[in-house]
Amino acid sequence: MISYDNLVKILKENGFKKSDLTKILGISSRTVAKIGKGEKIADNVLQKIAEYFSCAIEDLYCEVCDNPVLQVLLEEMETKISGGLYHETQVRLTYNSNRIEGSKLSEDQTRLIFETNTIGVEEGVPVDDIIETNNHFRAIDYVIEHAEDELTEAFIKEVHRILKTATSDSRLSWFRVGDYNSKPNTVGGAPTVAPNHVCVEMQKLLTWYAGVEAITFENIVEFHYRFEKIHPFQDGNGRVGRLIAFKECLRNNIIPFIIENRKKMFYYRGLREWNNERGFLIETCLDGQDTYKALLKYFEIGN
Repeated sequence: MISYDNLVKILKENGFKKSDLTKILGISSRTVAKIGKGEKIADNVLQKIAEYFSCAIEDLYCEVCDNPVLQVLLEEMETKISGGLYHETQVRLTYNSNRIEGSKLSEDQTRLIFETNTIGVEEGVPVDDIIETNNHFRAIDYVIEHAEDELTEAFIKEVHRILKTATSDSRLSWFRVGDYNSKPNTVGGAPTVAPNHVCVEMQKLLTWYAGVEAITFENIVEFHYRFEKIHPFQDGNGRVGRLIAFKECLRNNIIPFIIENRKKMFYYRGLREWNNERGFLIETCLDGQDTYKALLKYFEIGN
């Protein structure tokens, strides 16, 4: 939803009402009605209003939502507030997700990259770890910006593209950045879906998920398992999968979860044993949710 409170304030300061926009700028009454309902209006209309009142487009409106967690993340990301929930989400989600996948960067180094765009690099830290850390920060921004959008193949592929851009993998002729794999892969030594079947299986997964009437925490965890079982990309599947889960929690007003690196063996067990005992993975993700709940409590953010 869009809030046009700033526009209303500007109009009032200049002695106008919303309905006066039809007279002074020739804006249709239908568009004025959209402003009143908090619906998105065309960029060219916003530009026309901004030019008339000599302000930036961003000064006219802001996005609001019913999810207080997402609202805080959006506001802090937009205003670049340091030290808040957005800041800690970036550092902790990036550090733990990358570390699970073998990154050698410490949490302190991850924090330094986010806060200062510099790092005290220790000997033996791969350049890719640094690149993928910066990429992960950008991927989180993308997830927050599109949190309320429907989950699609295009979104999932874009997250992968952001994560793997400019890495050494991206220079390999056969590695598909932002697209499904071209060569068979495994996860934990177990076979995954063959490349020529990935597209069909991903479409089946998304069709199943879209058909769930009211998404629950357990549905999101199941989607995560099924996504990792398909393993659609050549590399980066774990990080993409956890970012999808984070997005879908925000979309459905469910407190997100961060799987901590120190719990990765429980996480791996949960993925491995899903068909025998779903509770393992669900409990590990609930533990990750408790981690995020502690952040919300610290910052006094309700849900």
